[in-house]
Amino acid sequence: MADFQSVFGAAPAGVWAAPGRVNLIGEHTDYNDGFVLPVALPHAARATARRRDDGVLRLFSEQGDGGVTELRVADLAPGTVEGWAAYPAAVVWALREAGHQVGGADLHFDSDVPSGAGLSSSAALECVVATAYRDLYELPLTAADLALTAQRAENAFVGVPCGVMDQMASMCCVDGSALFLDTRDLTQRQVPLDLAGQGLRLLVIDTRVKHDLGDGAYAELRAGCERAAALLGLPALRDLPPVGLDSALDRLPAELRPLVRHVVTEDVRVERAVALLDAGDLAGLGPILTAGHASLRDDFRVSCPETDLAVAVAVAAGALGARMTGGGFGGSVLALVPAPALDHVAAAVTTAFTAEGWAAPRTFAAVPAAGARRLG
Repeated sequence: MADFQSVFGAAPAGVWAAPGRVNLIGEHTDYNDGFVLPVALPHAARATARRRDDGVLRLFSEQGDGGVTELRVADLAPGTVEGWAAYPAAVVWALREAGHQVGGADLHFDSDVPSGAGLSSSAALECVVATAYRDLYELPLTAADLALTAQRAENAFVGVPCGVMDQMASMCCVDGSALFLDTRDLTQRQVPLDLAGQGLRLLVIDTRVKHDLGDGAYAELRAGCERAAALLGLPALRDLPPVGLDSALDRLPAELRPLVRHVVTEDVRVERAVALLDAGDLAGLGPILTAGHASLRDDFRVSCPETDLAVAVAVAAGALGARMTGGGFGGSVLALVPAPALDHVAAAVTTAFTAEGWAAPRTFAAVPAAGARRLG
């Protein structure tokens, strides 16, 4: 709070936090109305904030360029704000677009969610703003409402056609559980994930290869999935049953078949993963993770040499399974590892990266954490 006062010259009203996430399984299924199984990270974006009644929005980030971005809320529109400030500005715009009477604020951000690592640093930033604004302006919105607002902000203001998984994970996850989410109707269930009780750890391997979902590749993948669904006469690829997959593929252009195969089989992997968690067989997740990575690599083609190497080396060094997590084109790998092998697996991946002449990856154990909340 002292940092807030030094920047803005007044005391804040409170502090809020919203986490990043890793996704156990269910990649590129959310914008196809499918299933996902994310876990919130302890790493979070934090916002110290106070309400302003003059219509001015002032933004400062400890990870920014050291300056304050000042905007007028009434002037916010898609394309008017660039860089990191577009994400918080987008949320304020989306709240106003939805008819909520919100005005300005002073917002001081600090985040330890790695940027560009496929861990949803942007969704964490959006969701912490949405949560702070809900409290500052006493808005009658649920966590799911705020997640949808944050998704609209990213889609319509920032210009990234993401699904809703990242925002729902940041808003709705709870300690010690994975979030089983149906992205069509937002039905959700918290599935216990007692890793320590079964002697397991989730190792996150940040390859340090930056991705940018706004560069067009993500949009092309989504457009391809939507085109395939339309050609098949379906509302979304979620509606294609696995038993009908082969015959459906025969009716599609060759370039769309791998996309459809990934989405349909990935939904099946999510449901299998949830069944294993319900049965207490966490170790059984390993092969599902690895199969999911193969599908992302071979069918969706969103992997890269760094993530492929991290997966292969982690499994060879003792991980029960591993896969790329996030939208792709770089980012992080998630490995399910017996606790005694954690350091060995991390060291093996680091050694392999060094041998390739690549920068050493950042590694840490992911502990299922809570979603967005007020801290004080």
